[in-house]
Amino acid sequence: MLQGKTALVTGSTSGIGLGLAKALARQGANIVLNGFGDIDGARAELLAIGVQVAYHGADMGRMADIEDLMKYSAAQFGRVDILVNNAGIQHVDDVQDFPPARWDAVIAINLTSAFHTARLALPAMRSANWGRIINLASVHGLVGSAGKSAYVAAKHGLVGLTKVIALENATTGVTCNAICPGWVLTPLVQQQVDAKAAQHGLSNEQAKQQLLREKEPSMQFTTPEELGELALFLCSPAANNVRGVAWNMDGGWAAQ
Repeated sequence: MLQGKTALVTGSTSGIGLGLAKALARQGANIVLNGFGDIDGARAELLAIGVQVAYHGADMGRMADIEDLMKYSAAQFGRVDILVNNAGIQHVDDVQDFPPARWDAVIAINLTSAFHTARLALPAMRSANWGRIINLASVHGLVGSAGKSAYVAAKHGLVGLTKVIALENATTGVTCNAICPGWVLTPLVQQQVDAKAAQHGLSNEQAKQQLLREKEPSMQFTTPEELGELALFLCSPAANNVRGVAWNMDGGWAAQ
């Protein structure tokens, strides 16, 4: 379905981002990876699928790095057809204790980076009259949780940005939508599981169950593979008129 297309997935060397990249690659898209950690492992997994893979180590909190990433992607493959804004960080503290520098970093990486990648990808998408922008928001783009002021603000902002981009391109072949997962067992969430286990003297499995019980009625983690399938739907002809949607895959979290 995506043969000849290029997908840039930010924050894609592990977790949700890598799951999304693999799903897009299985449908034939060439991939531009971005992120830190096991870069060689992520590249190898994608090459094994049989697509072309490029990598750029842009710090998604820096505008100059993002501009270089977009130029690099265009130089490698001609243009970015599918932009997946997935890069994100987290910090948990009550507002009065929240370090201002951490606030700035969370907003920069989780929200502002998506503005920069979108503004730079849109001209070529509009020229081709085809493009997909998929913003990985969160159920926290729809509801709040104590201690997560910057993350919730950024993800709510990302949902709003999604709607504006969708409206501005509504008469073109370019769509923009957001995916809003609940708990996904990524390294970011595993840190919260570990903290809960240490705080309450629980086993890792008990801490996972407690985390789910607090928020997610299904008592199941969403998987990167499930999110990848949703991203593929949003890239398909069936989703040509799906525009500005914040699609939660959260086990009933936001339905409560």
